[in-house]
Amino acid sequence: MTLEILTSDALGDIRHGFFTRRGGASSGVFEGLNCGLGSSDQREIVETNRARVAEAMEVVPDHLVTIYQHHSADVLTLSDPPRDNPKADAMVTKTPGLALGVLTADCQPILFADRDAGVIAAAHAGWGGAIAGILENTVEAMVVAGATRENIQAVIGPCISQANYEVGPEFFDRFMDEDPESARFFANGQGDRLQFDLPGFGLHRLRAAGVEAEWTRHCTYADPDRFYSYRRSVHNKDPDYGRLIATIRL
Repeated sequence: MTLEILTSDALGDIRHGFFTRRGGASSGVFEGLNCGLGSSDQREIVETNRARVAEAMEVVPDHLVTIYQHHSADVLTLSDPPRDNPKADAMVTKTPGLALGVLTADCQPILFADRDAGVIAAAHAGWGGAIAGILENTVEAMVVAGATRENIQAVIGPCISQANYEVGPEFFDRFMDEDPESARFFANGQGDRLQFDLPGFGLHRLRAAGVEAEWTRHCTYADPDRFYSYRRSVHNKDPDYGRLIATIRL
């Protein structure tokens, strides 16, 4: 099966892709294009999957750069592939041929580009990273690298949608303590449960940071044939789950 790669017209001719799970070598609960080295999948199979992604992005495998994501607001600016696996949740570069990749399984993968300045970025943003400022920090790092806010385009890829993101009252309170206007990103659910609009929150933060942004409108939870989902794996009592990859390069 060939790889399925979702793209956005907003990023123009910048090579990029939100890869679905289709076309990979993994099997079992990881069936498809599992790119998560942190999963319990066989490492050599994950490396094969990542090599397929690198080939699709027209880079050598060690120029497909990923990081140790930990739901932070930390951003790295890279000119070469890092030798280790640094902790961060976003990367910025002006280096041609360096493919920035983020891994997700319900969280938001966001790809950024200022085509005029030749500055790109990739970010991983769950609710924790988003509320901590990972999106704003990514934009700021791009500006430091030479981008201008009004020229930055940001695209949120497949992530969990509001209809499938049930949270409790303590989660709601956390957002209210940060900003009472965040109530608009919650809808009533069953009993005391609420439904959180993660991509809506991401779009709000990006636009407030002065950049144009859109969401591909793909829900990871709702489409098991195309996407991995951490939350779906918990509901299904699966032993583990695969990770999707989103990449961008100059």
